[in-house]
Amino acid sequence: MSLPTSKPSFGALDDVRVVYSAMELAVPKACSLMADWGADVTWIENTHAGDTIRDTAWIKQAERRNQRSVALDYFSDAGKDILFRLVEQADIFIESSKGGTFARHGITDEVLWQHNPKLVIVHVSGFGQTGCPEMVSRAAYDLTVMAYSGYMSQNGTQEQPMNPGPYAGDYFNSLMILSSTLAALHRVGVSGTGESIDLAMYESLLSIGQYYLVDYLNAGIIWPRPGARNQNLCAIGEYRCCDGFIGLTVYGVQQNKYLLETIGLGDLWGTPDYPEDTSALWLSGPKAELIEAKLEEYLAAHTVDEVEKDFSAHRIAAQKVMEFPDLVRQEHLRERGVWQEWQTADGSPFKGLGVFPKFERNPGQVWRPMPDHGGDTSDVLARAGFASEQIAQFIQDGTVVQAPSATE
Repeated sequence: MSLPTSKPSFGALDDVRVVYSAMELAVPKACSLMADWGADVTWIENTHAGDTIRDTAWIKQAERRNQRSVALDYFSDAGKDILFRLVEQADIFIESSKGGTFARHGITDEVLWQHNPKLVIVHVSGFGQTGCPEMVSRAAYDLTVMAYSGYMSQNGTQEQPMNPGPYAGDYFNSLMILSSTLAALHRVGVSGTGESIDLAMYESLLSIGQYYLVDYLNAGIIWPRPGARNQNLCAIGEYRCCDGFIGLTVYGVQQNKYLLETIGLGDLWGTPDYPEDTSALWLSGPKAELIEAKLEEYLAAHTVDEVEKDFSAHRIAAQKVMEFPDLVRQEHLRERGVWQEWQTADGSPFKGLGVFPKFERNPGQVWRPMPDHGGDTSDVLARAGFASEQIAQFIQDGTVVQAPSATE
């Protein structure tokens, strides 16, 4: 299947060009979102096996659509020249590696700005570009930055911390990468001067995890790991009904009153322990254990559907814990166009998600599937101004790799 090479005009980022060098999830997901929103995205892979996501069966197709693949030895002398040519035409360059890796190979911010003074440069690493040398140079994955940031310690059970999945540390960082990159791009548009971002993945997680961290910083409080429940409030968490699980957040005066009446504890309402303006049912309250026990008993005697409909009608946030088969049956998801199908590079059908969020005037779209490893190398280099003879020489000496499918 021959892939389109010219990006159609669409999306809120239609005039933005992005070049990135990274593997797997955090940076590529951020770039995938920009590609869905109309940016022209070039994905630089190594000249060996390429991005490790190619080892996966399905997610690679979902998160590498709308991109061009260039297989490049970017730390070689010739490879640097190609990289510099690419960033000359780009608005954004993002790299993900151990702190200082690109600088040690002579690709410093100053060198990049010599080629493009308005370039937004984003360095993504586990522990940052500065700080203790042993931390800056440390390898990092989703799980290890979760562990270092203290975020993991807030999840799991009393017996053991647990890492939220799937790969929440990477995907949280994707949003931080995206937002900080676009903030820098806005400033460059105002000032005309490039920007460099030092994004340490653990710091994104520190920021997200500060909800309870500041309790410790200011009052020395360490809340227990909650398991399936909230750390300090009754009736918030995941509960078992007779036919499945439901997520509840019972909060607010009228909501608490209705809950207590429904589970047979209406006599508590209006007492000194639970006055009529009680908006939160604290676990530290005198009847917290009783409330939790009666709620569990009530839910175990009812179906998820019964509880969801009744509680929702009384303005209590209640939602069935959806399994994948439940999701695909949801009429609401179909009505909103959540699901989308397209063809992979070999012509096979693929089912995935549409473009989120939905832009009213500048909607995103899927314009091409994931390319083969190096599938766009020759095309991208030609667009960058390299002659066909130069490209052939780069391929011959191993500076770049061109996928066989692109020459068929």
